Amino acid sequence: MRVYLSRWVCLDVESNLENLRSEAVVAAASGAELVVFPEGFLHGYTRHIDPGRVRDAFASVSGAAPGTTFAFGSFTEHRRNRMTVWRGGRELAAYDKVHLFPPHNEHLLWDPGERYVAVRLGEHVVGLVCCNDLRFPEQTRRLRLEARADIVLAVAWWPWRRDWVWRTLLQARAIENAAWVIGCCVAASEHPDERFAGAGNYVFDPLGEPVRTPDDHVYELDPARAQAVIVDPLSAFVPVHEVTVLGTQ
Repeated sequence: MRVYLSRWVCLDVESNLENLRSEAVVAAASGAELVVFPEGFLHGYTRHIDPGRVRDAFASVSGAAPGTTFAFGSFTEHRRNRMTVWRGGRELAAYDKVHLFPPHNEHLLWDPGERYVAVRLGEHVVGLVCCNDLRFPEQTRRLRLEARADIVLAVAWWPWRRDWVWRTLLQARAIENAAWVIGCCVAASEHPDERFAGAGNYVFDPLGEPVRTPDDHVYELDPARAQAVIVDPLSAFVPVHEVTVLGTQ
């Protein structure tokens, strides 16, 4: 699979909508089967846009490139931070962020989602993860074991000063699940009310090795890199339902 990851700079809403259309054309022309934009890329935390207008834009952009699947990061709808996947003008899947980030008071903006979501794209099953969800390994483990996801796709609004945390968590989720892990983070926000420097984009193979890119956008998921997996959780996982605490006061 060829994947295109946006290095998105968030501006005002109108500029963002225009840049979405132009970058989607470039991404589709790269031959990418999957194109990814980061969390909150159209409005960040502080800007507002009508969800119906967002959906119209997603339908238009994906409809213009019917051979490409688009993961449009996330947007606010029905008090949810909603990650959404589209192809040919139609929404294939939507996932509402479950693990909201307390330091940013996300609970005041959104209600948490109530389910985990994966979407089948051809031969692959892609598990959806949004930003702080990555800190909870049980989410990606369930996506791997129960949904049989072989790709975990994480979108984020993660700060550059904690890029090492973002990178480490992505790599750990790849190693422990023997799955491809894709991380697409907003590069920056240049809106006057919300200045922000974002973390990097990363792709890790099922061994946890980084996938290099010649242009900082296009990544190739070569299936040969998955053949050397040492421990496959699909066959080696042992379910344990009891935890015992031993010792005396």
